[in-house]
Amino acid sequence: MRRLLLLALATVALADGPKDNVATAVRPIPPPGVPVPEADRKAIQQALSELRVAIENATKAQARNPRLQELLPDLEVCHKAADWALRYNEFFKEAEFKSALEVIAEGKARAAAFAKGEAPWTTQKGPVIRGYRSRLDGSIQPYGIVVPENAGHGPLRLDFWCHGRGENLSELNFVQDRRKSVGQIAAQNRYVLHPYGRYCCANKFAGEVDLWEAYEHARKSYAFDEDRLFIRGFSMGGAAVWQFGAHYTDRWCAINPGAGFSETPEFLNVFQNEDVSKIPAWQQTLWSWYNATDVAANFANAPLVAYSGELDKQKQAADVMAKHLRAENLDLVHIIGPKTAHKIHPDSLAEIERRLAAIAAVGRVRAPREVTLVTYFLRYNRMHWVQVDRLAQHWQPARLAAEVDGDNAVTVKTLNVTGFTLDMAPGHAPFSQRGKVVVHIDGQDVETPPPATDRSWKVTFARAPHNGKWTQVQAYDDEAGLVKRHGLTGPIDDAFMDAFLFVSPTGQPLHARSGAWAKAEMERASWEWRRQFRGFAPVKTDKDIKDEDIAAHNLILWGDPSSNALIARIVAKLPITWTAEKLVVNDKTYSPQDHMPVLIYPNPLNPAKYVVINSGFTYREYDYLNNARQVPKLPDWAVIDLNTPVTPQAPGAIPDAGFFDEHWRWRVR
Repeated sequence: MRRLLLLALATVALADGPKDNVATAVRPIPPPGVPVPEADRKAIQQALSELRVAIENATKAQARNPRLQELLPDLEVCHKAADWALRYNEFFKEAEFKSALEVIAEGKARAAAFAKGEAPWTTQKGPVIRGYRSRLDGSIQPYGIVVPENAGHGPLRLDFWCHGRGENLSELNFVQDRRKSVGQIAAQNRYVLHPYGRYCCANKFAGEVDLWEAYEHARKSYAFDEDRLFIRGFSMGGAAVWQFGAHYTDRWCAINPGAGFSETPEFLNVFQNEDVSKIPAWQQTLWSWYNATDVAANFANAPLVAYSGELDKQKQAADVMAKHLRAENLDLVHIIGPKTAHKIHPDSLAEIERRLAAIAAVGRVRAPREVTLVTYFLRYNRMHWVQVDRLAQHWQPARLAAEVDGDNAVTVKTLNVTGFTLDMAPGHAPFSQRGKVVVHIDGQDVETPPPATDRSWKVTFARAPHNGKWTQVQAYDDEAGLVKRHGLTGPIDDAFMDAFLFVSPTGQPLHARSGAWAKAEMERASWEWRRQFRGFAPVKTDKDIKDEDIAAHNLILWGDPSSNALIARIVAKLPITWTAEKLVVNDKTYSPQDHMPVLIYPNPLNPAKYVVINSGFTYREYDYLNNARQVPKLPDWAVIDLNTPVTPQAPGAIPDAGFFDEHWRWRVR
């Protein structure tokens, strides 16, 4: 009987499956809410109005108190949670009407204290809801933190806990849960931080940025031990942990994923019975952004303890990781809950906690003698004291292994790397200060200066393109030109990992058909940013853009050179030809009446930032149905054929798409 019950639970947990493979019958996410009776609607609207007035009065009362002004998101998060549920039909149960009033009441209490110059919630113990304003889009985002009773007596361990998939996890439901529940792990002698992760995206893209923004905000109020940060989660949260573990391995004292998925193609085949063989080549290439399997060697840089239920189909995530880790001579510690479906077995949790406590007693090793970094693009270019600065080719595996070798030597082996930096922080260079440090790079010896008197050491190397020889350099020869570097690599979705601004056109388009497509795609991108990433995409018209906007944002330009003044200003410096008569992309000519370019490129008006032409984030409604599909769908550039209608999978037919080379030129075919 017990086994049958566990199997039934597993079936419920995995209920989406192949029925969500039908692109012509995509269910909405979030789903539509339940009807709100008029009496409840009026009560919530009235309470929201009162909270808005209270926040405005509190803000005015403490206008000259910058410390309190920084805490305004802690008030606004209560308003947003109830307001969005009402405004966007996101009450999913009748009990949530009461939740809204309770959250609003907490907002009012905070506003009253704020008006008197107080912020008691910042010293509250137990579960606390907090909020911050995101640099990406200016939105208010919530997070929960569980504060232990011994907080305030020095830095304490911090465990991040990434939540599971919840299509009904509105801000209201998240805030209410985080106000009342400590979650799956107790805060005993440690803090537990619960990121919202921008709703239901497996902490990808803006959800990835959310974890670090929440952490930086929380650090202002709580004392965390930076050498005892743990990344943990289950189900969709386990998937988030695999990717955070793979890309930020050196930040963690330990990594503890449970279930979830660790890569896209095999998971979709096992979990969705989906045939991925016909997916376009550029999309398969882009799987490497979030495939932890592709960068399995990075897990050598921190302790890893995985968990799965014995009967859980999502055990596949750890099993496939174990295979890839073995290929790197790493043996995965995999705790398996006996006869358990999609949940954490209590005995397994106790064993996990025992192991993590032992690791916490040691703490993170800040400057290990041996470091390995594998990456596919330079967004993730740092591991401990190793930094990759230039690649021979993006989206091919790049590897750099560095090891302190003897008293004053380092051995470095590289693959697909043309520039790198070794950077040891003050106090961490283990070398003698009285002699040069010899760096053995791919069999070649390069002498470098000794550490500074504070025992810091930083050296940069470049590989000559003509003979492959490594030399120490102060700066790269291509520094002043266009080159793919950290924060400027593409693909299109990378523009939405930092502050961005939609620029809407005010002029007449080159052609009515393409102009209508651009308008519809901009409206869709704005709406879907709100639904999926829980913020309003900031918008200005092309006439209203100022120099400070160009300096501070990745600009997302909609329209064409006739309709959008910003596109007109830069089109001559983009690698395309775009007139009313012809569109030339990658040396191919298209009719501009029924084709539109989509691309990302360094902004000619500010090459430190991106410009994106005619695209929001690139995965679409079909991909919301399974988090493993929420990966980039377009590379650096594409041509959209408007003769094929927009679908839940694509903005039209795509006759050509690809990546720019390392200097933002067309790749040689």
